[in-house]
Amino acid sequence: QVQLVESGGGLVQAGGSLRLSCAASGIVASFVTMAWHRQGPGKQRELVARLTVGGSTNYADSVKGRFTISRDIAKNTVYLQMNNLKPEDTAVYYCNAVIGDYWGQGTRVTVSS
Repeated sequence: QVQLVESGGGLVQAGGSLRLSCAASGIVASFVTMAWHRQGPGKQRELVARLTVGGSTNYADSVKGRFTISRDIAKNTVYLQMNNLKPEDTAVYYCNAVIGDYWGQGTRVTVSS
């Protein structure tokens, strides 16, 4: 059974940083493309960052230069480092294993101005 468990969300002031974690079980995170998505209040879910098996990354324009997706093979965990956070980054962030379309339960990030 595949499980993706996110953690690391919380309340932070604008300009601050958070690191989200996605611990995977039942799947080897380094063998599949992994992604982070988010859904802000009243908004549709959107792709934030994606990390391929080969290590290529791509980011939404709104987070380029501020967010970094990475993985720890030994821990079977994918991370999203978020720096210089803005109020518009407020959302529930979801981890996604693209192959099989597996999703975590989400972790909430709130950025105050």
